[in-house]
Amino acid sequence: MAPNMNPKKNEMPTQEALVRAHNFSEVALGYSEETAIDEAMRCLTCKNMPCVSGCPVNIHIPEFIDQIKQGNFEEAYKIISRDSSLPAVCGRVCPQETQCESKCVRGIKGDPVGIGRLERFVADWHNAHSDEKPVVKAPNGHKVAIVGSGPSGLTCAGDLAREGYKVTVFEALHVAGGVLVYGIPEFRLPKAIVQKEVDNLIAMGVDVETNIIIGKTLTIDDLFTMGYEAVFIGSGAGLPSFMGIPGENLKGVYSANEFLTRSNLMKAYRDDSATPIMKGGNVAVVGGGNVAMDAARTALRLGADNVYIVYRRSEAELPARREEVEHAKEEGVDFRLLCNPVEILGYNNPDDRRDPKNGFVSAMRCIKMELGEPDEKGRRRPIPVQGSEFELAVDTVIMALGTSPNPLIKSTTKGLDTNSRGGIIVEEGTGKTSREGVYAGGDAVTGAATVISAMGAGKAAAKAIDKFFND
Repeated sequence: MAPNMNPKKNEMPTQEALVRAHNFSEVALGYSEETAIDEAMRCLTCKNMPCVSGCPVNIHIPEFIDQIKQGNFEEAYKIISRDSSLPAVCGRVCPQETQCESKCVRGIKGDPVGIGRLERFVADWHNAHSDEKPVVKAPNGHKVAIVGSGPSGLTCAGDLAREGYKVTVFEALHVAGGVLVYGIPEFRLPKAIVQKEVDNLIAMGVDVETNIIIGKTLTIDDLFTMGYEAVFIGSGAGLPSFMGIPGENLKGVYSANEFLTRSNLMKAYRDDSATPIMKGGNVAVVGGGNVAMDAARTALRLGADNVYIVYRRSEAELPARREEVEHAKEEGVDFRLLCNPVEILGYNNPDDRRDPKNGFVSAMRCIKMELGEPDEKGRRRPIPVQGSEFELAVDTVIMALGTSPNPLIKSTTKGLDTNSRGGIIVEEGTGKTSREGVYAGGDAVTGAATVISAMGAGKAAAKAIDKFFND
């Protein structure tokens, strides 16, 4: 079959911007069978497969794309599933543009092949057309506990279950999925998709225990006492960061973690919600990553009059995925770049809006920035412009400044080494911690990172745990 040499990838159909800005339905609508085959034909099936080297879980990308070319969508799914437990998730939220697609040779003189879009298509096709149960090996008699049901925990659980281990996943919240459920909005990742992936693991024999906080309800020591022979910690990074500026204690100031959890998991957008969040008014989101985009776009859907992204560098330095930035702009988010907050102002009542002692957010004082020399990470350092302070009238402020690992497990587990940021120290490539039989991976080790990198860590740890029992 001759390749499709169109330099442009097939566009992803989406909801109209002004329509989707007022609903929580998924923005991207997915490829049709015809479009998927056409996009797959753009793949040159390179013998050295550079795209695979860009995938943290090393999916055999040309192999699954070749099956799409032939219309063998279920076979394509089986190929992906050899290396990924969460293909429908990865096809939606992984930053393919900086990973597998960045290595695609078609990207040299045009767009790379839409690998992520094809992965999503294959997973969605399988979920709609197949009820075949996953194949697992016979039970091997070993029990493994997984702490956290986010991407690293679910991946580790799936890989071990396939090898015949009896796996139990312990989740602190009332539903499984971790950050996939509480952190990523419905319009980017429908929760039914996450539940389908969890159901696949349950069909493999994985037990999922919710409402259990490891470090409080049970400790790591308790798990060993209960007969688990190895433990994988994939508890994520749920501790939010703040700026330490005056006014952060005012009503109407949220961490992005709390704001998104209330909306995604606790359904705070409902009129009868027991935990409501903002309704209307002006909203400022401080930060420029994917979480900031998620918070800003969620605020729009919750009825905000105006939503501002306040970021201290320029658009070129925005760490969010380009697609998320474009979607936010299309939906009406106002980007206030090269600005940094210095104080959040409040009031006690409408006649006393300038009282700084207590009450509700009334405005955010910002200072304009300019970019200087690169910092240690290679990004140009933002420098305040003296005398450039101004006020932005807002009713809600959302701090999307990153997160770090919660110290609960560290403080209740003897012999578990952590670094200055609270991340668990592990052996590279295996996830081994300083405690015998305990492994860790994902954001609990690295701090906030990508879904696919967490999956890669879960996969590496599963391999190391298997070796632990079989050496």
